Amino acid sequence: MSTKTKGKRLRTRWRKQDAELTLLALPTTIWYILFCFLPMFGIIIAFKNFRISGGFLSNVINSPWAGLKNFEFLFKSNDAWIIIRNTLGYNIIFIVLGIVIPVALALMVGMLHNRRAGKVYQTMMFLPYFLSWVVVSAVGWAFLSFDKGIVNQMLVNMGGEPINWYMESKYWPYLLIFMHVWKSVGYGMVVYLATITGIDKTYYEAAVIDGASIWQQTRFITLPLMKLVIVMMFILAVGRIFYTDFGLFFQVPRDSNSLFNVTTTIDVLVYKQLKTATVGMASAAAFVQSVLGCITILTANWIVRRIDPDSAMM
Repeated sequence: MSTKTKGKRLRTRWRKQDAELTLLALPTTIWYILFCFLPMFGIIIAFKNFRISGGFLSNVINSPWAGLKNFEFLFKSNDAWIIIRNTLGYNIIFIVLGIVIPVALALMVGMLHNRRAGKVYQTMMFLPYFLSWVVVSAVGWAFLSFDKGIVNQMLVNMGGEPINWYMESKYWPYLLIFMHVWKSVGYGMVVYLATITGIDKTYYEAAVIDGASIWQQTRFITLPLMKLVIVMMFILAVGRIFYTDFGLFFQVPRDSNSLFNVTTTIDVLVYKQLKTATVGMASAAAFVQSVLGCITILTANWIVRRIDPDSAMM
């Protein structure tokens, strides 16, 4: 037997390390099968006139086929353009700000010499991430309520007129963008700050010896070494460009009909359709979001791979 053949046999033999790694990965594998792959069977509901008459499986099997009728409400709705515009418009802004602001904050916090102050700033910016949108909505109501809101009381005390914030749509694009950034910026900052912490300090020591300024160190050392994580976060964000945070667009504006043109997205529409329409329509909308999200994330990864193959995820 040749040495090459023997090497192949040794590599294919089951080892103790393989068993340990398999057991280690088993809980995650089971979780993905139960909660990610098995529910994909429910996609069939999008193509059926789903009727509740017994158990779930019997409902799915016995419900009559509806073809593509469940998809029509998404594209034939009079407000389809407004919904798609809001979904894509807000997400494009969120993607840009979700990269620029956390990276800038991470760079500033990473430059602090006082580590205790840095941890305090991290904690303060990360805390809003754990707040529920229901809590944020209640706090927002305390500030923006027409009768007793803090903002209107300040305006009256300064001689101005109170504003009915929940009836004026022109203010809400800015409010929604501000609240999203305020709530999510801490999470992104921690991710990028962890990347900065992992950079070898000898790069900076050599740069200081060569007379590089703080800006030059940031431009030629920190940002290039952060590029891989920034691109990865960008690709993942693009993959969810057809999804929106339901709590932000439904809870915070308190489902005000006056704000329909600036707060209604695909997820909000699906929730409202469930009150008057069928489960099949909601499944159809989720199916469209998933397919388009998969296409966008693969497209973004393909573009990145063409520009810089080392930064692509696949």
